[in-house]
Amino acid sequence: MDRRQQKTKLAIHTAMTNLLKKKKFEVLTVQDIIDEANIGRSTFYSHFETKEQLLEEICNEMFSHVFAHDLAPEESHDFSKNHKTIKDRLTHILYHIKDHKSNIKAIMNGETEKLFTQYFCDYLAQDFSDDIWKIKIEVPQDFKMQFFTGSFISTIKWWIQSDMKSTPEETVDYFLKMIKGI
Repeated sequence: MDRRQQKTKLAIHTAMTNLLKKKKFEVLTVQDIIDEANIGRSTFYSHFETKEQLLEEICNEMFSHVFAHDLAPEESHDFSKNHKTIKDRLTHILYHIKDHKSNIKAIMNGETEKLFTQYFCDYLAQDFSDDIWKIKIEVPQDFKMQFFTGSFISTIKWWIQSDMKSTPEETVDYFLKMIKGI
């Protein structure tokens, strides 16, 4: 992709995240995105078939970084050397969510919450499947995965709704204590 195409895609992504802060996804139109990004209709459709496809790409870009095996240091945190334990990996996810708080809050509003949650659960399941497989509790494997991902997503929603008052480390500790205590 050349620079011009990259700039256009960035403008479309930025337009979508800005609009999600003002409107719910279900009432957002492609025309709204086009107007906000200051591009033509054919330009939008040369990159995306639908607004849902755009949202999926935004989520995938966000998750591909968070769930990458080789992490680079970031301004607010550095898990580049230490991200092997479940606790470290979950904490890294929360730092990333905190760093992108306004975009995440916008995406977690309305219909986009379901789409975002599904993509997020898929990434969690991929990243933590080996860890979940090792749990020696006699319940179906798919139940273990659903319990882990669903509980962590609920923890994230609680954390966002509480305006992220606890640190990422504290929040992960709460989650792991509950998992162990059940």
